[in-house]
Amino acid sequence: MALPRCGFLSQYTQHHLLVFLLTFLSYALLHASRKTFSNVKVSITAQWTPSIQNASLPVLAPGQVWNENQLFPDPQEATLFLGALDTIFLFSYAVGLFISGIIGDRLNLRYVLSCGLCCSAAVEFVFGTLTEWFHFYNVYFYCSLWGLNGLLQSTCWPCVVAVMGNWFGKAGRGFIFGMWSACASVGNILGAFLASCVLKYGYEYAFLVTSSVQFAGGVVVFFGLLSSPEELGLQDPAEGEGASERDKDSHRPLIGDGEEVDDGIDYSIQGEEPNKKPAPIGFFQAFCLPGVLPYSLAYACLKLVNYSFFFWLPFYLSVNYGWKETEADQLSIWYDVGGIIGGTVLGLISDVLQKRAPVLAVSLILAMGSLIGYSHSPNNQPVNAVLMAITGFFIGGPSNMISSAISADLGRQEVLQGSKEALATVTGIVDGTGSVGAAAGQYLVSLIESKLNWMCVFYFFIVMTGGSLIFISPLIVNEVRAMLHERRSQVHRL
Repeated sequence: MALPRCGFLSQYTQHHLLVFLLTFLSYALLHASRKTFSNVKVSITAQWTPSIQNASLPVLAPGQVWNENQLFPDPQEATLFLGALDTIFLFSYAVGLFISGIIGDRLNLRYVLSCGLCCSAAVEFVFGTLTEWFHFYNVYFYCSLWGLNGLLQSTCWPCVVAVMGNWFGKAGRGFIFGMWSACASVGNILGAFLASCVLKYGYEYAFLVTSSVQFAGGVVVFFGLLSSPEELGLQDPAEGEGASERDKDSHRPLIGDGEEVDDGIDYSIQGEEPNKKPAPIGFFQAFCLPGVLPYSLAYACLKLVNYSFFFWLPFYLSVNYGWKETEADQLSIWYDVGGIIGGTVLGLISDVLQKRAPVLAVSLILAMGSLIGYSHSPNNQPVNAVLMAITGFFIGGPSNMISSAISADLGRQEVLQGSKEALATVTGIVDGTGSVGAAAGQYLVSLIESKLNWMCVFYFFIVMTGGSLIFISPLIVNEVRAMLHERRSQVHRL
């Protein structure tokens, strides 16, 4: 099998670079604001419980603290409510993803993306900053705002993946999307850094800084992003890969069994109408595309684990090891560093092999081992950081692959005849299903931890990682068979 060369980079222009950077920046800023909530959970818990339960609160009149700040009688109930907020956010985020993908395929992607960024930033400002400034604490108000924030943030991921799919063709997709999918991890690092810098002034200022930066990013996207090459009169990337490639392989995901069967039947969803923009496909049509269901279910299990680290890692480090909240925030960055490296390396390997599922399988098996290792990490920050980065490599890397490169593969299948109008819908389905699993998982994490212990939480993570492997096992078998068949064919030709 010939190795892909880096010559595909020569086809890109400054417009491709600008699109790469703007979509990367937009989702990084979104994750930075999302990460803020997980990084200030200890401070929020202290603010929402009586001073007798929290040594971290300054000495105030007991009646004042009880009447103005007390939402819960003890930190345990506050922790459960924080888990419920995570669940509400992710459930609304999941529902929104199914809708946002359809909207993104029908409206201008730039408008949908910038609107989601700016409106979400406004909600985060009200949730974390205004409520604290005005000393307004209400459980139902918090739940409503965080659910609305989930709906607004759901507009972003399907749009940025669709824009990237419009500009970048199949050649080197695993490597390009592997680098680009680091946007979430970079955003997590940025959010942890910004939060740790201003947390000493109060958690409300962490929300203020990240929401302001996110709003500014939405304005930049509105005026600077181009949704597709056609807006500049440039050639679609798929059309530039050659006529034969376009006809046979340019829109086929790397998930098939390698066997081509021509039964004389046209399975195309779109009829052939040259010079006419294809109509968007329906939700159920997209859901029934080959590979969408197994990857969606696998991503539901994997995103549960990945987002549990995202939402709970700083809290776990602070509570389990007794480290300061700012130290825990900064140390949690190493999980995202591992995810950045993992997504890029695994994407490049899948490009070389021209198969995705076997690469995911090996990584998920190693992920279960890394979870066992990290659960036994000693109370030593350098050792913990190394084990954390390894865990991020084998969990965050596959998660980034499924949500970006594989989603783009699925949205550019041969049966679509090159219609870009499926990209956002398919991405919304995959990420939406993943978010349903992640939403259910966040409350379970807080429940398991409060009723049992953190070790049982890690056992839960291992089971969920194994579930991801089971769901894509048919695809793994098919692609391994295809690889062996190709190898035998090459030997026979020699």
